[in-house]
Amino acid sequence: MSMLLKMQRRFLSASAGNSKTLNHRRWSVKQVTKSNFKSSLDELRTSIESSDFVALSLQNTGSHAAAWHRVSAIDTPQTSYLKAKYAAERYQIFQFALCPFSLRGSKLTVHPYNFYLFPRDELKLGMPSYSFSCQASRLTAMAREGFDFNTCIYEGISYLSREQESASKFLSGNPILPDPITVPSSPSTVADTVFVGRIRSRVKNWRQSCIDSSSKTGDDDLVSSLRKLVLGSEQYGSRLCLTIDVCSERQVQLILEMLTEFSDDVVPLLVASKSRGTQAVRTVFMSSKEDKDLFKRELKDLETEENRRVRGFREVVDLISSSQKPVVSQNYLSDFTSIHAKFLGPLPSNVDDFSSSLSSAFPNVVDLSQLMKEISPLSNISNLPAAMSSLNRFFAPVDVEVANQGCVVKPDEGHQMHGQNVVMISQLFAKLSTIQKSDKSPAQSNEDLQALDSAEHANSITSNDENVKVWSKNSRRVSSENLVFIWGVSKKMTAAMLKNVLQKSHAVFAREFDVKYLDRSCAVVVFWESGSSETFLREVNNEEQLVGSLREMAAEGLRVAGYETYRRACRLGFWEAELAEALDKTLESSDTDLDSDTKPSDISWSSELTINFDEL
Repeated sequence: MSMLLKMQRRFLSASAGNSKTLNHRRWSVKQVTKSNFKSSLDELRTSIESSDFVALSLQNTGSHAAAWHRVSAIDTPQTSYLKAKYAAERYQIFQFALCPFSLRGSKLTVHPYNFYLFPRDELKLGMPSYSFSCQASRLTAMAREGFDFNTCIYEGISYLSREQESASKFLSGNPILPDPITVPSSPSTVADTVFVGRIRSRVKNWRQSCIDSSSKTGDDDLVSSLRKLVLGSEQYGSRLCLTIDVCSERQVQLILEMLTEFSDDVVPLLVASKSRGTQAVRTVFMSSKEDKDLFKRELKDLETEENRRVRGFREVVDLISSSQKPVVSQNYLSDFTSIHAKFLGPLPSNVDDFSSSLSSAFPNVVDLSQLMKEISPLSNISNLPAAMSSLNRFFAPVDVEVANQGCVVKPDEGHQMHGQNVVMISQLFAKLSTIQKSDKSPAQSNEDLQALDSAEHANSITSNDENVKVWSKNSRRVSSENLVFIWGVSKKMTAAMLKNVLQKSHAVFAREFDVKYLDRSCAVVVFWESGSSETFLREVNNEEQLVGSLREMAAEGLRVAGYETYRRACRLGFWEAELAEALDKTLESSDTDLDSDTKPSDISWSSELTINFDEL
């Protein structure tokens, strides 16, 4: 018995009370900018700690530059990832809505926040990048919703990724504590021995001078200044220090090893160069063990404060990551390629490495779109309000309580529109969980069911194939080898017209096949009988043996290619405005070094795979 029939027998149609819980009301969402970001962090930390899940929703400056850049049913996991990677690297996140939430029975407690982001180089380090792309239609839609672009640009929260933060420690020029030496350097050469001996003598004399000056308080300022000048002593805050210039990382290692001899009252610091190396080792004299402990605490506090200033919004991403709470997203691939590119580091070249890298920061991610596909009425719904309305047929009431509504602006203001999405994601997840729980044993406790659901949902994307698989209504499984791309025909020709022409052009089209346009320039033909695609490609590429209408079409510019050409176009980054142009460029390319994603793959083909040209 199908899951749908089971649920239809288990649930009555939605009552008036249930419909009330699913109406498209507006919730109060806390708006966070630079001015209240610091005070909101502690509140958010408490919200995450007290919740079981964290829902998120991103508002980017664009999603695709051309129609065929959208992830579609013909895309394998790798090509889907490459499309999402291109968009994530191209467009900027302007809003990051976040909603820690808990579900207890039918009560959903939410803590919604909406953060304004803007990539501002506040540290003057050349990071993050000043440039990004914007899609006119997306900005227009944001403006219609009342999005405040002035607030975003002037009050948006900046950030650095983890990789950029690591680089900023060198670019900032602030001295840092070196890591403890655990492995001694390789055997010293004669030059190393001479260098270490010279530096040891210098440090010894300087250290003794520091000890003497601390015990001799009768010297006048002139004598004290002359002594510091002769020994090269300087001041680091209120403490005496000595700066030792270095020419290589090898010299840094030798100096740090030598300074362990004076570890009781000397603390070394590394002074970074602009080339991300070390330009000097600064030794700071400590008057006592207590002074040394105090100095290290001061450095740690300064580093923590500097890190917070540098990280900016990434502090929020780190909070979510460190909580290890399951993260719920409506669009896993789009959201998390953007999150990885902006807050973790550069995106890997393939989907497997991406999944591995992402799981180290977010081990439990729930793809809500995949959960929706498990219920037949939602199998072709991507719009949140439509999904909520569709679930009215099931009696599974969810009462929403906004826990942090006391510290927000008016809930009817237009710029809160995006914040509503993340509450709806939480509510839809709760609704789906309630429906699934009803199919469990009644002997299980509510807490047990919640723990079970959490594990099941978190595991829903552990497989690479499941992470990015595209689902469509009335879909059939088909090998990518059975797909052929056709372009160079009249742009006035519809899919039905092209199919009719193809049926009359060659015997291979006497068998079952389908035709759909991917954009204005290119169509894809799917053959349902194995071997048909190879026959067609071989015939068209042998122009001398072409006859009839197929010969005429070839003379007019007809071109064809198999799925591997499409895969290579995505891998090589030929993101042209029209797919036909990208395929032409790929065929002309001499690059034949294909990636590992060359084996045939199953895809989901839908009879409703069409492009609405009014949206282009």
